[in-house]
Amino acid sequence: MSVLVDTGAWYALADTSDRHHEAARRFYTEQAGRTPFVTTDLIAAETWALLSAHLGRAAALTFWATLREARIPILALEPADLEAAWHIAQAFPDQAFSFTDCTTFALMERQGLTEAFAFDTHFLVYRFGPSRQRAFRRLPD
Repeated sequence: MSVLVDTGAWYALADTSDRHHEAARRFYTEQAGRTPFVTTDLIAAETWALLSAHLGRAAALTFWATLREARIPILALEPADLEAAWHIAQAFPDQAFSFTDCTTFALMERQGLTEAFAFDTHFLVYRFGPSRQRAFRRLPD
């Protein structure tokens, strides 16, 4: 089963001053080669923008090179994901889910992905499935 890598995890790997850097580095190092990682087109774009703004273009290029060298699949959103994301945003009016959060949750559901390498608490809050009984597992624990 693949693990989706979220923006916060990619950023923590790149920024040695990030509070999650050590946990991210340790998890990525332990799991690389054993766990198939995937990400989304919007996560890649969001990560590029964040790295470029905070760490510079070279860091953003290193991130992109890592995706290419590690052959990490970048899953593309489909129109159905956008529609599902709209319904997610409507169903959780008390949450500050971003556009990327909503589309990521929708894509994960469509793809049957249940685990995310992330530090975003929204992965712990969001519920899906019948009667919203299911939750994603956020890694590292």
